[in-house]
Amino acid sequence: MTEPLRWRKSSFSGGGDGNTCVEVASLRTRVAIRDSKRPTRGPLSFPAPAFDLFVDALKSGGGDGTGGE
Repeated sequence: MTEPLRWRKSSFSGGGDGNTCVEVASLRTRVAIRDSKRPTRGPLSFPAPAFDLFVDALKSGGGDGTGGE
C-alpha cells in the first residue's frame, strides 16, 4: 500500500471522542481497515469485493457471512 490512505470512521462510532470504532480507507482494488484506538498499528487490507460481501452480510443480519441466520 503505497498510495496515501484517507481514513473515515463509521457514523456509528459512538459518543465521546468517537475513537472506539473501526476506520476504513478505500484503495483502488482493496479496502484497508484499522482500529481507531491504535491507528499507528498496521492496517489490514482485503480485496474490495470480499469486503463488500462482508458488509452486506452484516447489514442483512448474517454475521456468519452467509447472509442468513
